[in-house]
Amino acid sequence: QVQLVESGGGLVQAGGSLRLSCAASGLTFSSYTTGWFRQAPGKEREFVGAISRRQGTTSYSDSVKGRFTISRDDAKNTLYLQMNRLKPEDTAVYYCAAAISLSAYGRPQAWDYWGQGTQVTVSS
Repeated sequence: QVQLVESGGGLVQAGGSLRLSCAASGLTFSSYTTGWFRQAPGKEREFVGAISRRQGTTSYSDSVKGRFTISRDDAKNTLYLQMNRLKPEDTAVYYCAAAISLSAYGRPQAWDYWGQGTQVTVSS
């Protein structure tokens, strides 16, 4: 049974940093494309970033590029999202996800496995 478990969310002031973690069981992250999405109240789930399974190439949405960094620790089978220079508009529930194969990262429906989410709140 596949489980993705996020942690590290919380309340932070604007300009601060947080690091989210996503630990996997039942699958090996290095064999999947893995990524992060977020969903704010009343809004659709939004792609944040992803890391490819082989080359480890990263891709980010324009809204987080230069502030957020995705990384993966294959020994720990854990995915990370380092979030710096946080803004109030980054407030959302953050989800990690994994996919066997993808042609495009942005569609949530294309991803196979999801975590339960972790809340990030950025105060102004």
